[in-house]
This record gives sequence, C-alpha cells and structure tokens, in this order.
Amino acid sequence: MSDTGKGIAAILAANLIWGLSPIYYKMLAHVPPLEVLSHRTIWSLVFFGIVLLFQRRLAEVPGVLRNRRALAQTALATAMISINWFLFIWSIQLGQAVQASMGYYIFPLVTVLFGVLFFGETLGRAKLVAIGLAVVAVTVLTVGLGRLPAVSLVLAFSFGIYSVVKKNTVAGPVVSVTAEVALVVPLSLIWLWGVHNLGWTGVSGRNLATFGHSLSDSLLLMLSGPLTAGPLILFSLASRRLNLSTVGLVQYLNPTLQFLVAVLVFAEPFTRWHAIAFPLIWAALVVYTVQALRHDRSSRRAAISAGTSGTVEMNSLSDGSAKP
Repeated sequence: MSDTGKGIAAILAANLIWGLSPIYYKMLAHVPPLEVLSHRTIWSLVFFGIVLLFQRRLAEVPGVLRNRRALAQTALATAMISINWFLFIWSIQLGQAVQASMGYYIFPLVTVLFGVLFFGETLGRAKLVAIGLAVVAVTVLTVGLGRLPAVSLVLAFSFGIYSVVKKNTVAGPVVSVTAEVALVVPLSLIWLWGVHNLGWTGVSGRNLATFGHSLSDSLLLMLSGPLTAGPLILFSLASRRLNLSTVGLVQYLNPTLQFLVAVLVFAEPFTRWHAIAFPLIWAALVVYTVQALRHDRSSRRAAISAGTSGTVEMNSLSDGSAKP
C-alpha cells in the first residue's frame, strides 16, 4: 500500500473510532462521568507510556514538564482537553449526543475565528459567510429551544482553545498528550481514592466505585486508554502522509457518525429547530470546505510553479558554469 493509501486508511480508522465512541460511553452510562474521566486519563497515560517506551521516547516527557513555558502551555492544554473529555462523556450519558455532535461540527469554524484573533489570519468572504451561518444556527436553536446550546459551544470552544495551544507546542503529538494526561493523573488518582474510601460523589450525585467490583465495567474502563490514544496516533500518522485539506474533509466523518448514532441508535429527540439549525451548520461547512480546497489547490500550484522556476534557474546556472 502506498503512503497515501496508508494515510487515508489511518484517518478513516481514527474518525470511525471517534464517531462511534458515543456507543462505548453509553455502555458506561451507569458510571459517574468523573469516574469515567479519571480512568480515561489513567489508562491513556499507561497506553501512551507503553507506546513511547517501545519508541524509546519516554525520556522526552519530563523535558516538556521541566520547561516553565512548556509547562504552562501543557497545563492550559490539560485544562481544556479535560473539560472537553468530561463534557463529552457527560453529554452522552445524559442523552445530549445530538448537542455533542453539533459541537464538533462547529469546531472547525471556531478555529477559523481563533485564527483571525490569535494568528492574524485573513477572514475572507467565504469564511465570514460560514461563521455567519453558524451564528444563525446557534441563534435558531437558542430561540427555538428556549436555551443556549451550551454543550455544543463549550465542546467547540474548549477544543478550539486546545488547538490554539497545541499549535505552538514544540513536542510531538504523542509526547505532548502524554505530558498532558500525566499532569491530571494525580488528580484522577485522588478522586478515585476518595470515591472508593470516602464515598465522594460527582456532579451526578452517584457513588458506584465501579472499578474492581464488576469485571465487564473494569475492562471497559481500561479500554478507554487505547480508545483515546489509538485514534490520536492514527491521526498523527495520517497528517504526515496526506494534504491538510484531505485530513480536514475526512474529519467531518466524526461528528456525522456521532449525529447518526444519537438519532438512529440512541433515538434522541430531533426537533424542527434542530432540522433548521443543522442544515445551516452543514451549509457553513460546505462553504468553508470549498474555500479551503480552492486555497489548497492554488497553494500547490504556486509551489509547483516555484519549484519549476527554481529548476529552470538551476539548470541555467549549471549550463553557464560549465562553459569556460
């Protein structure tokens, strides 16, 4: 299989796992979300540690945490991804998977907005139209349902901030995420100890202390490690082999699968207001994607043109230098 074929297979596999992951978290709906989150961080660290040990890169993780600036970036990234993970788990357990899928549809448009705010990127007409459509969709849902789609917005913006922080991270994706979960694992261990020994309860008010009392639940909780780490590693492999436009396009498979699972598998209510808002979001993504594909195509043409021009110049210089 060619590198491109491997990249496409990897990005499809990553998004299939992400898109179908609500089914996994629904199977743990009886376990308090903070307990699930705690196990997710712990077993993710174990899995990442094994991968880095196999790659002989485990020693890179302490280096990320020793640098003061890198530590601050890692702490902020940890906070954002923890909020995102917790809210996703919570939303699936409480029958808000439709809202969760909408959040990941909105996320690419949030990155456009953050690109303008933090990196001085140009907001062209197409991007402006896309963001405008997303704002209209959120407004429709807010007015129609009588409440702000907070889950969608917090998921989109927390992951957006996480992406901004990661853009300036020097360490590779596996090393940096390992450092992030390493920061929060002590809190996870303290929480689980409190649940088991002091009867602490989370936001759900439940105290089940599931791990160790049920073999099936224990195995499911341990599975959260590879379920978190596996797609990230696949995504990293795909990003090295594919154009960013291809990666971005396939990324929409994730929220689409989440949406289908929410409506067809979980039978969550899909109101007329959702029927108006979601097509607006999809239209926004079409506008954004078409513009991104055009930009990518023109960039590649410019790069090819520059490369050809450089080759002609080098050939000319070579011919001249060969003459007396």
